[in-house]
Amino acid sequence: MRAGNPYRRARALGLSLRPETDADIPFMTALYASTRAAELADVPWPPEGKAQFLDLQFQAQRAHYRRHYPEADWWLVERAGEAIGRLYVERWPSQHRIIDIAFLPERCGKGFGTALLNDLIDEAAAVGKAVSIHVEKNNPARRLYLRLGFVVTEDKGVYDLMARPAPDEAGQLKTASYT
Repeated sequence: MRAGNPYRRARALGLSLRPETDADIPFMTALYASTRAAELADVPWPPEGKAQFLDLQFQAQRAHYRRHYPEADWWLVERAGEAIGRLYVERWPSQHRIIDIAFLPERCGKGFGTALLNDLIDEAAAVGKAVSIHVEKNNPARRLYLRLGFVVTEDKGVYDLMARPAPDEAGQLKTASYT
């Protein structure tokens, strides 16, 4: 996929993708913090302590992702020129691994994630590949993945590895190993 020219469904919703740059780090840090806000709501730390913790956690996650997924696409999701989320995908010989997909809280529930996921599923299916993602067990987006045909393929403790199998020649979903 080329930056600025996202998939059909995403484009219909006004979304565009572009590669992340270092200039995006403040947005990416804020986005990461927004995904952890509920988790830290009851932690008795001062706001500046939470902000420092989240900044360090974001840096650690970013370093981990780049070390373990060196061939990934690191997309910033924009709508009308405004950054609203991120999408990280690495394409493997057997599958497309979604490393992360996240949107600002005020942009959730508007169909953006569904559009991007369906477009990724179509892209993978066109080349006979599955799509997989690690999902926290308590993540509300889990319902979306199930609705889109993802199944739990491995219990990883706090996370489940979920995958949507590739279709076979008859259009039926195949089963395979996704680890």
